Amino acid sequence: MSLQITFLGTAASIPTSTRALSSVAVHRQGELLLFDCGEGTQRQMIQAKIGFNRKTKIFITHMHGDHVLGLPGLLQTMSLLGRNKTLQIFGPKGIVNFVEAILTTVEFSLSFTIETCEIQEEGLVLREKDYEIQSTWADHSIPCLAYALIEKPRSGKFHPEKAAALGVPKGPLWHKLQIGKKIRLEDGRIIKPQDVVDPERPGRKIVIVSDTRPSEAIAKFAAEADVLVHEATFADDLLDRAEEDKHSTPSGAATIAKKAGVKCLVLTHISARYRDPRNLLQEAEKVFPNTIVAEDFLKIDAPLKKP
Repeated sequence: MSLQITFLGTAASIPTSTRALSSVAVHRQGELLLFDCGEGTQRQMIQAKIGFNRKTKIFITHMHGDHVLGLPGLLQTMSLLGRNKTLQIFGPKGIVNFVEAILTTVEFSLSFTIETCEIQEEGLVLREKDYEIQSTWADHSIPCLAYALIEKPRSGKFHPEKAAALGVPKGPLWHKLQIGKKIRLEDGRIIKPQDVVDPERPGRKIVIVSDTRPSEAIAKFAAEADVLVHEATFADDLLDRAEEDKHSTPSGAATIAKKAGVKCLVLTHISARYRDPRNLLQEAEKVFPNTIVAEDFLKIDAPLKKP
């Protein structure tokens, strides 16, 4: 079961010649989960060969332009290409009015239905069959949400050869064992699911944190994540500026990753002043070695967990 993260835009505030504005695409079983939609996101999607008519949900972290101004262009591009699937958009207060303003002031014919939802409180945003999206508040200058994609545990592998060896006839009894129910055979023997099914396999957890100061709430929210995507707008020597603007430095983000016990930290939302991000990487690695500085179109695969 694939779970791939593609960084469509990794710049902070203004784009550069090599970095577009904030957007992270997560592909899961043919579904696209798009976190933020900075200007030009639809072009980045074309470059990354991401289709416009697949099942898609968009999660906006906050209403600063570099995280949301790509929506008008994306919606128009989707319509021009004949999208016919419903698009769901989630975000903080203001997202409903913003989408309505796009649809009422920009002259284009919408070819699909949009469902927009404002998130009023942190917690559960969305529950699907195999995963859920959770949110918490970041520490930024305006209301800003961090999101977590949390997969539900997957059933352990069923071993038909073990079932056959125990005399369990193929059919409904196999199904009962696969869904975790014990069975009784005609000879009175009780067969338990663990006799023929491996232990549950934990789901994966991906956490996306855009603009924020380092936050204990975020560390708790990101606990044990497989991948933590966290902003690092300013280098450590601009800590005072980061604090004032409610942004993070590489060391600050790395400290949160260490506290949270995540497996991998990916830094993004990089200020245009840093043409070479190696210094940012070095600062983070001193605190949390398994760190990556994202570049546009970087792809990361989150491997399946073992039982």
